[in-house]
Parts: sequence; C-alpha cells; structure tokens
Amino acid sequence: MIDMNLIQVDQEKCIRCGFCAEVCPMGVINMDQQGPQATGNNCIACGHCVAICPHEALENIKTPLAEQVPVEKVPVLDADTAIRFLRTRRSIRRYTQKAVPREKILQLLDAARLAPTGANSQGVAYHVIDNADTLRKITDVIVDWMEEQVQKGSPWAPYYAGPVHTYRKTGQDVILRGAPCLVVSIAAKNFLPRGRDNTHFSLAYAELYAPSIGLGTCYAGIFESCAVAGYPPLLKLLNLSEDMAVTGGLMVGYSQHTYKRLVNRNLLQVTWE
Repeated sequence: MIDMNLIQVDQEKCIRCGFCAEVCPMGVINMDQQGPQATGNNCIACGHCVAICPHEALENIKTPLAEQVPVEKVPVLDADTAIRFLRTRRSIRRYTQKAVPREKILQLLDAARLAPTGANSQGVAYHVIDNADTLRKITDVIVDWMEEQVQKGSPWAPYYAGPVHTYRKTGQDVILRGAPCLVVSIAAKNFLPRGRDNTHFSLAYAELYAPSIGLGTCYAGIFESCAVAGYPPLLKLLNLSEDMAVTGGLMVGYSQHTYKRLVNRNLLQVTWE
C-alpha cells in the first residue's frame, strides 16, 4: 500500500483506469504514472472513488471500503415495479393507537439518513416524541398559535380557521392526526437554510421507506410552520438545544385504512429548449 493520507492505493490491484479521478466531484484525485494521487483536503466523503473502483484497489479514510455494500447484492427494480412503488406512497392522516416500537423508528430513520444532500453536507438530526401527553400538548399549543394567526388576519387565516373551529368544537386532533409518534428533524441554526433542504430529502426517503416496514407517515406542515415561526410555547415543549432549529416534522404510525388504488396526479408539464 502507498499511504497518501486521504487515500491509499494498492499498486498491485490498481489498473490505472482513472475512474476514481473522473467521478470525484471535488477534483481531489488526479492521475499520474503512479496511479491515483490525492491533491487536496477538500474531500466531502461522498465515497464515489471507493465505490467506482473495479478491483477494490483504493481506500479512502473518510469512506472505508469495508462500510460499502457490493452492488451485486442490491436488486434493481424494473421500471414498472419502481413507478408502482413510488405511487403507493400515501399521506396517512388516520392512525391506530398502537404504539410504534422504537426499534422501528430507528429503522425508519436509518433509511432517512441515507438520502442525498448537497455536497454530502448531511447535518440533519432527529428528535423523536412518542409520549402521548406531550403530543396532545403540541397539538393544543399549535391550535392556539393558529387561532392567533386567524385573529391577526394572517394570509393563512382562511386555511387555519376551519381546523381551529373543528378542534375547539370536537377536540379532534387536526394537527398530528392522532399519530402515536412525531419525528422532529433538526439542524444547527448556522447550517440553515441548507439544513432545511437536506431535511426534505431525508424525510422523503423516510416516507418512501415506511410502507415496507408497515408504517404510515404524513408530513407535519403546520407543526413545521409553527416551529419556524418561533412560537415560544411549542419550542418550550420541544426542549431543544439553543443552537438547534426545527427543520421539519413527520407523523409516524400504523394506518387505520388500506388504500386499494393508485392515485393519479396532474398531467405532466414539460418544456424543451
């Protein structure tokens, strides 16, 4: 092995194909007569160089070969199966009261962390709330906030008025929909807005993966709006570190219903130039 700090190259295995240098998004790797050479320290740990090597000749200390999964073990879905899988995702707004084992939540979030992020920046963490009393309090304070927005004549007042009326009259959970678990995504305040963008990627992965382990999900948009607005009663309930900001929320639980059909969307709109 030739130790080049960031990368190591097994000269006996390396065939000088140059693929590692070609796929490096940061231009960290160059090729010379000795093979791949690391040219800087701005590696973003994407792992492309190790993943592309056809002979396992390259190691990167930030993305070790031992932590990568051989592609031949990953099934490739045909186009019809893939599109049907994507279309089966539904936003679940009615949940059973069955508690979700924390092992399943960890399984769900382990999939979410694999989502792509700009420059492999990642930076999203998760604060999970599965205490029923805390969830009820969260719904209550968010309805208070919505009611304040209605009284102030907020642009969102027409949208908030109905849910507030329903909650005051019936007590129906119009915010978290009775979900037994709320996943709150968080990121460092000095990482915004990138942390918010990365959150949307990660929660999309979670939503797509959830049905495969029997879970239903729904993006908690009103919760996010209230948290981003900095509503003190909600932030007090979340009890987050001062340097962290809420970047999203996802309701998680077991759906009361099973959908029988694939729902369509608006017609595709594309322009070419």
